[in-house]
Amino acid sequence: MTRRSTLCFAACITVFAAITQSTSAAAQPPTSPARVQLDAVTGATQLPDGMQIQAGAAQLRITALRDDIVRVRVSSGAQLPEDASWAVLPEARTASVRVQPVTDAASVGFRTAALDVRVERKPLRLVVSDLAGHVLCADAIGRPANFKLGGFSVYKQMPDDEQFYGLGDKTGLFNRRGQAYTLWNTDVGPQEATDPLYKSIPFFLAVSGGRSYGLFLDNTWRTWFDFGKQARDAYAFGSEGGPLDYYFVYGPTPRQVVEGYAYLTGKPPLPPMWALGFQQSRYSYSPESQAREIADRLRADKIPSDVLYLDIDYQYRNRPFTVDPERFPNFAGFVADLKKQHFHLVTITDLHIAHVAGQGYMPYDTGHAGDNFVKNPDGSEFVGIVWPGPAVFPDFTRASTRQWWGGLYKQFVDDGVAGFWNDMNEPSVFDGPDKTMPLNTVHRIDEPGFTTRTATHAEIHNIVGMENERATYEGLLKLRPDERPFVLTRATYAGGQRFGFTWTGDNSSTWNHLRLATQMLLNLGMSGISMVGDDIGGFNGSPQPDLLTRWIEMGAFNPMFRDHSTLGSLPQEVWVHGRGHEAIRRRYIETRYRLMPYIYTLAEEASRTGLPLVRPLFLEFPDDFDAADSEFLLGRSLLVAPPSLPDMMDDYAVSYPPGPWFDFWTGEKMQPQPKQPDIAEIADTVANGESLSKFPQPHMIHPTLETLPVYVRGGSIIPMQPLVQSTDETPNGPLELRVYPGPQCEGSLYLDDGHTFRYKQGDYLRQGFTCKAEDKAVALDFAAREGSYAPWWKNIEVVVYGWPSARADAKLSGSAEALKTTYDAAQHALHIVIPDVADKQELHIEE
Repeated sequence: MTRRSTLCFAACITVFAAITQSTSAAAQPPTSPARVQLDAVTGATQLPDGMQIQAGAAQLRITALRDDIVRVRVSSGAQLPEDASWAVLPEARTASVRVQPVTDAASVGFRTAALDVRVERKPLRLVVSDLAGHVLCADAIGRPANFKLGGFSVYKQMPDDEQFYGLGDKTGLFNRRGQAYTLWNTDVGPQEATDPLYKSIPFFLAVSGGRSYGLFLDNTWRTWFDFGKQARDAYAFGSEGGPLDYYFVYGPTPRQVVEGYAYLTGKPPLPPMWALGFQQSRYSYSPESQAREIADRLRADKIPSDVLYLDIDYQYRNRPFTVDPERFPNFAGFVADLKKQHFHLVTITDLHIAHVAGQGYMPYDTGHAGDNFVKNPDGSEFVGIVWPGPAVFPDFTRASTRQWWGGLYKQFVDDGVAGFWNDMNEPSVFDGPDKTMPLNTVHRIDEPGFTTRTATHAEIHNIVGMENERATYEGLLKLRPDERPFVLTRATYAGGQRFGFTWTGDNSSTWNHLRLATQMLLNLGMSGISMVGDDIGGFNGSPQPDLLTRWIEMGAFNPMFRDHSTLGSLPQEVWVHGRGHEAIRRRYIETRYRLMPYIYTLAEEASRTGLPLVRPLFLEFPDDFDAADSEFLLGRSLLVAPPSLPDMMDDYAVSYPPGPWFDFWTGEKMQPQPKQPDIAEIADTVANGESLSKFPQPHMIHPTLETLPVYVRGGSIIPMQPLVQSTDETPNGPLELRVYPGPQCEGSLYLDDGHTFRYKQGDYLRQGFTCKAEDKAVALDFAAREGSYAPWWKNIEVVVYGWPSARADAKLSGSAEALKTTYDAAQHALHIVIPDVADKQELHIEE
């Protein structure tokens, strides 16, 4: 939910212009007296964990936090900036390892167990290499870092084969090379070339020569990144103000880089399981009767689902933390009834508080009394127009303000509302310059680890959304200490993954936006944010029937699976467009729920490692950068392979990574793909007048609306469950373990109660599986189970794919008794049902 029509917006401005405060001129970043350029080393001091460099008036401190992570801090004067961060965890920021000094006539530097870090003396140039001497990242020759007008610019050399990913949910090409971006949280619907967008995550991953690194610029001001748009041999980054403070994270694999970035900025919390179920939303389900109709229809049509949303129209006069008594006369009863139907209610709570003194509006009265709102330069409360009309904005840089904000959820929590949605928190201000606050509005930082001081909005703007999300998350932890919070935010900054979910914002109901969604979700995952989704079907406009069907198919394999649409659009629920479309859509939602053990296990892995649930192929196959950017992996095992243009109905080739692959739907083992010719080979063939038919032909897919191509990596063991209608329901039947033999065959399963923190005291279930395939034989090994959580299943149905015939002799280790087997010839799958296995055990199968 963002904007209504232009007419509505104009009317709001007209109505409230007379009573709003005029905005002052935008604040400029502080200016320095002259340009400072880092030309030459004029002094150097070795430190136990790195080195301190003088470059005329400028200072550089380069330190090793780990053997594979180096921090670079630079100032234009004698004093380094304040050592504090909204993004980097204190334990990571203050970590250090001892280094080995390396100094000669040409450079000063040090070595860790993984990196060689040198600063060449003249011209001054930072060069980071691996221990084999391969240059990983180096300052561009002839383009020294410099400070000017309060900001700075840094230039790095860019090899011809270097590729760049990350920066969050930016649009444009998946690979950032040749593009330039601004990071400034902005309320604008994403289009193919729109920039900036809602989030600012100044982290990217670079890959060159089979080696990877990441670079995180920890700067909350308006920043920019140019990956060779201006200069073909260099990339650059900088900011209009704030500290020059960045972190170099070495791989060498992309996976290690992502994990290293998560070490710095944190990992996502384990979400409640219901947040991974199907979510139905709209701007807006109101009045109460309409919301009840939606819930009833979902259950009547047996569409598995867990979450229902209420957008702003449930509120009284669009005022956050209120309920309209006419539209929702018995709100607590409504929430209770939804709970009986196994629905979890999520309500929107925007950060703007209606500026209505003396009207009994508790959020404003208590916020004003506690001095919790952002100020104008003259000390008065800043007031801007948003959905409630004139509104004030909490100053989330104050710990006490975040505590006050979190307490505002008490009544909703008492009523049983399950989760909360923080929207409009770029922050969006309808009558503000560039639709946000003036840059000279004043925040008052009062936060552990920071110097208590004032800061202009120019410095704080990009973290408002994250600190809003943080305040909600921490408030819910206090109100419900043993329940995992669900918080959904639109705007965020690096580190925002520590507090919940996000989505790509106000997209449109077009095939192009469906294509764009995959790239945005993948780059968010590479930027540390694992719990992500998009508005299924598109927010703006109304999707064609085939588009909504395909979008639901794709969404079934995303971390967050929410159908959401705007005010005035046509209905967008699963059942619209007739029974044929509903049946296809239901099938994919059912598949999502059958895969819940696999998906929940991935969510738990993300909470430990920071690895995203949806992954570009190169994260698991670091040598495979030729795959279409429309393809993605869900975890390590499932390859989702739509055409590069989602509405394309022509045959197309799937870019299978190395190894055997199985069709998820049919069980068919795909034939190994022949090596395809490169462009030079094709050009030579055409030039010589030869036919291209001499080259081996790839496996071609004929797209149909009913089937989204999904493949399983050979060497995978995937846990699945019987169908349920919500995650509250206990599955009835055996746990299914699908075994797809191949190299490094493995899988795992994680389970707990799905909503409390009791797993932290050992009340969980974790089990690993491996398999070995030999000629006409498969051995499935069960590791001993960890944790005290009792499983819901009594039996396990093992399904071995690629089995050649109905002949099979299956036995558990330590038993001479042959197990009963059945064979599905169409799927080439052998089925064996065995009692639950909690201890180390082997299932051996021979033909």
